[in-house]
Amino acid sequence: MAVLKIFPDKDATLYSLFPTMNTGLDEIVEATETVFAYSDPSPQTSRFLVHFADEDLAAAFDPMPDAVYQSGSWNAKLQCYVATATGLSVTTSIDCFPAAQNWDMGTGRYLDEPISTDGCSWIWAGYSGSSLWSPPAGATISYTSSVPAGGGVWYTGSQYTASITFSYRTNKDINLNVTNTVRAWTTGSGSVPFTKLPNYGFLLKQNLEFVYNKNYQPELKYFSVDTNTIYPPALQISWNDFVFNTGSNNTQTILNTLPATLTLAQNPGVFYSESINRFRINARPEYPVQLWQTESVYLNNYYLPTASYWALKDLETNEYIVDFDSTYTKLSADATSSYFDMYMNFLEPERYYAILVQSTINGSTVVFDDQYYFKVING
Repeated sequence: MAVLKIFPDKDATLYSLFPTMNTGLDEIVEATETVFAYSDPSPQTSRFLVHFADEDLAAAFDPMPDAVYQSGSWNAKLQCYVATATGLSVTTSIDCFPAAQNWDMGTGRYLDEPISTDGCSWIWAGYSGSSLWSPPAGATISYTSSVPAGGGVWYTGSQYTASITFSYRTNKDINLNVTNTVRAWTTGSGSVPFTKLPNYGFLLKQNLEFVYNKNYQPELKYFSVDTNTIYPPALQISWNDFVFNTGSNNTQTILNTLPATLTLAQNPGVFYSESINRFRINARPEYPVQLWQTESVYLNNYYLPTASYWALKDLETNEYIVDFDSTYTKLSADATSSYFDMYMNFLEPERYYAILVQSTINGSTVVFDDQYYFKVING
C-alpha cells in the first residue's frame, strides 16, 4: 500500500462580518455561525479556503503506476484538524466544494489593527479593490439581503460535493473523500462525466448559514497551514499496491499459530524526509514446532496472512497518522517476507513514530505493537 500526504501552499478565512478583512497568515481557519456579532444583529458566517499547489499534486501522483490511476483504485482525502468546537447543535454539517476562482492568500491576521486588505476577503478575491468574487458558468456565489455578495465562489455539481456531519460525541476533525475533485483537477476523466476543472483549491462552509436563531451558533475552527502545531491541513493520496507473490519455489508458510513473535527488519531508526523505505516483517510462532533440520527453527520466517495491515502513530501524542485500512494499508509479500512501503515526506520531521501491525491469525485478530519506532529528520 502507499500513502502520501501533501500540505497547502495557502489558506484563508472569509468573514461576512468583516467583508474586506484578509486573514491569510492566521494560524486558524474557521467555519462559524454567529447570530449576534458585536453591534450587528444580523446572522454572520465564515468560510475558509485551502489550496494545494499543482506541482505538489504532480509529485504525489508521480510514484503511482498509470494502471493504478486508470483503475480508480486510489482515493484522496482532505484532512483538517480541529482547534476549537463550540456551540454545536445535535448535528452540525460542513460542506466542501472545489473553489471556482483564483484567489490571493494575503498576509493578514484576524482583527489586525488596522485590518489587512492585501489578499482575499468576503468581497474580494484579491486585494481590496482588485477583483470581486465572480462565479464562472456552472459555479455559484451566495449572499443575503443584509450581507454583500461574496464569500468565495464554488462548483456545486453533486459529483464534487463532499460533506461531513458532527454530533456532540464524534471527533470534530475533517476527513473528507475528495477523490472526484482531485481527479477532475488532474485529468478531467473518471467514472462520472467530468469537465476538467482548474485547481483553485477547496472552499469549506457550514451547511446551514445565516440562521436567525440565537440558539444556533456553532463554531468550528481548524489549524491552518501557518499553525505552530503539528496539525496543518493535508491532502492524503492513497492507492492499493497490494501484491502477494511469494514465488513458486518458496518453502515458507503462512503463520497460523498464536502466540506469535514479529520483528521489523530494514528499520535503521532514522530516516530523511525524502526517504522511501520498505519495511520487512519477520514472523514466527512464539513456540515453534521442533523440526529435524540443520539450523535453528527460530530462524524460520513465516508470512503473515493476507488479512494483515499496518498503521502509524505519533509516538508523543499517541494519535494515528495512518490508521489500519483493509484496502490501503494491506501488507504485501514477495519471496523474502511480508512487507510494506512507506513514503517519509508526508511525516512531520524531528518527531518519533510507531508502527503497528494488525493480523487475523487462526480466527483471532491481534495487534502487534512491540516498539517498532523510528524518527524522521530534516534532510
